[in-house]
This record gives sequence, structure tokens and C-alpha cells, in this order.
Amino acid sequence: MSPLLMLALDVGTAVVAVAVLLCSWRLLRGPELPDRILALDTLYMGLVALIILLDIRYDTALLFEAALIVAMLGFVSTVALARYVTRGDVIE
Repeated sequence: MSPLLMLALDVGTAVVAVAVLLCSWRLLRGPELPDRILALDTLYMGLVALIILLDIRYDTALLFEAALIVAMLGFVSTVALARYVTRGDVIE
């Protein structure tokens, strides 16, 4: 890999890691429940981005599959939490 690409990956990884930390802070200290749900959804997206950046850096296909699993679980959990908040139950 070129040094410019490595630098871009390092900077991107650091920026996404800071975003994940800020989302974790909002998840723990959110004033309302919808704020926490939104922070959890954003946290999953940040984790997927972080895993993909690490996958590009280390040149492995295993981390890409892990990113797909995290993305699917994040989507399902966001839908389940939204249904729970709006209706009071997840399964009718």
C-alpha cells in the first residue's frame, strides 16, 4: 500500500473512533429514550465503518464479514427498539 493510503486510513480510523466514543457517551448520558436509540443506531453505523477501515488496512476478508453481521444485527435491534417504544411490545 502507498504511504498516502496508509495515512488516510489512519486518519479515517481515528476520526471514526472519536465518533464512536461520542456516540457511546450519548448512549450513556442521553436525556431521553429516543436520543439513546438514535445514539445506538449511529454507534452501529460507526462500528461498521471502523471495521471496514480496519479490513482495508489489514487486507483480510474476515473483517468484512464481521461488518456485515454487525450491520444486520444493528438494523434488527433498531427496528425492535423502535417497535418496543411505540407499541410496548416487539412481537404481536
